[in-house]
Amino acid sequence: MNKEPITVTNTRYRLGYHIMPKSGWINDPNGFTYYNGYYHIFYQHYPYAPEWGPMHWGHARSKDLVHWETLPIALTPGDEEDKNGCFSGTAIEKDDRLYLFYTGHHYYGDNDPEYFWQNQNLAYSDDGVHFIKYEKNAIIPQAPEDNTHHFRDPKVWQHGDSYYMIVGSQNKDELGRIIMYRSEDLLKWEYLGPVNESKGKQTEGYMWECPDLFEVDDKYVFLFSPQGMDAEEEQYLNLFQNGYFVGELDYESHKFTRGEFKELDHGHDFYAPQTMQAPDGRRILIGWMAMWESEMPEKHDGWSGALTLPRELYLKNNHLYMRPVSELTTLRINDGTHNSLNLNQPRLLLNDKYHAEINLKGPNKNFNIEFKNANNQLISLTYDALSHKFSLYRFDKGDYRYSIIKDSDIINLQLYLDTSSVEIFINDGESVFTERYYSEEPPQVWVSSNDNILIESSIYELKNNTISF
Repeated sequence: MNKEPITVTNTRYRLGYHIMPKSGWINDPNGFTYYNGYYHIFYQHYPYAPEWGPMHWGHARSKDLVHWETLPIALTPGDEEDKNGCFSGTAIEKDDRLYLFYTGHHYYGDNDPEYFWQNQNLAYSDDGVHFIKYEKNAIIPQAPEDNTHHFRDPKVWQHGDSYYMIVGSQNKDELGRIIMYRSEDLLKWEYLGPVNESKGKQTEGYMWECPDLFEVDDKYVFLFSPQGMDAEEEQYLNLFQNGYFVGELDYESHKFTRGEFKELDHGHDFYAPQTMQAPDGRRILIGWMAMWESEMPEKHDGWSGALTLPRELYLKNNHLYMRPVSELTTLRINDGTHNSLNLNQPRLLLNDKYHAEINLKGPNKNFNIEFKNANNQLISLTYDALSHKFSLYRFDKGDYRYSIIKDSDIINLQLYLDTSSVEIFINDGESVFTERYYSEEPPQVWVSSNDNILIESSIYELKNNTISF
């Protein structure tokens, strides 16, 4: 009997301009690419319940990174090569054909979810909508001998005349690492060995998921999601982390030399980011706007999870900046309202609006921004000028997230508020917080300061229902 996808029973938390499932579950973005005039984003998806289940690849496309349409499910598990799930992967175009690389997930059948094995597989499409699994899958049938059963999330790119694949994995000492393969035709792959690995389970993780290796501003960045890092006082506070190394990739030795790990997004709800290079050369990122331990109240309504706004990456002094793509200005309904505000008392920035962009600019002084509704406080963001520290408090979770920025005379904030999310970009993306919040009425947004400062504000109402989900 064919299953029917679950339906959404309540739209109270449905987002206005973010990618989300029509119903059911969504997690990691996959196969982010540009093909035949469209940006394509795939994602881990379970259409039959708002819970994680046998992973499918959901699919959406856009001409402008803003207005997205849902396409048919691209990959469905159940074949010999992906019996228990089509896990995360990547996409690449070759000779006008779009190729998807993904991990096949397999359980041994003893009801132990940690007892599994994984392989790497291929599917392809000539129209960017309908996909055929390669008849000779799996293209990499098993993990190398020096690996454990953790062997997933291939990322493929071209360098010179060859194609390279990195896979997230774990060595026999149970340390996270990335391993590399090379191919001349995307079909036959040669194992080259480990490229880099964790220096310790607690310090850099026991498993490195969702690897992405790319060049930006003449440096290589290895972006990944390590599991198992110990929390520190003000860092690594989510169940699993997201972040990057900056370094150099030697294609002859197949080694990546790098600096220390840095968190990329400091919020509660950001994981498994993936990037692509846009036709104009920009490096664009989208992440999962959730975290594994998140409660996700929208589950009660027949759906769960969403993806972040697209973000442009750039590197400055070996620090990866992340700012909203410029195309998002097309969401603005009008020219906005612009004011100079003297914060000698709390000022109301926004009321009765679910979908808005808020821009603030002021001196490097203490201030506080609060999101609340008539009955509850939702989020508080506080800046301490002496320590250059932002502290974000989520009232539903009862805990903080932190970020320290470099010294600056001016503080700029750009906030994208949606029905149940807010993304906060500080100083052109030097620091970012991604958060979900849950309120059945539009929040009020207040700003205040004990330093009696003058700030400039620009507020734009944004279009709703711009995505066909």
